[in-house]
Amino acid sequence: MIVRIMSEGQFDVADDALDRLNGLDDAVEAAVAAHDEEAFGDALTNLLDLVRQIGKEVPDEELVESDLVLPPSDASLAEVEDLLGADGFIPG
Repeated sequence: MIVRIMSEGQFDVADDALDRLNGLDDAVEAAVAAHDEEAFGDALTNLLDLVRQIGKEVPDEELVESDLVLPPSDASLAEVEDLLGADGFIPG
């Protein structure tokens, strides 16, 4: 699956990583719901770091549709709250 981190780029992430990503996405959702800035920052950092660690960066010249779009690392809690869907960033 192709995961885009806004303002950073795309990463090709194996489909079998979906459960791990979903767990971190749940932590982001919980922190946003609780308006807990510290937990939010940690959860978002962990989610984006995992994508960077396990994903293979897609070259900029390669045009590929993103399956998932994640906020940039400097996004605020309020910005992420506006972006979150009913299932978070990662459905499932």
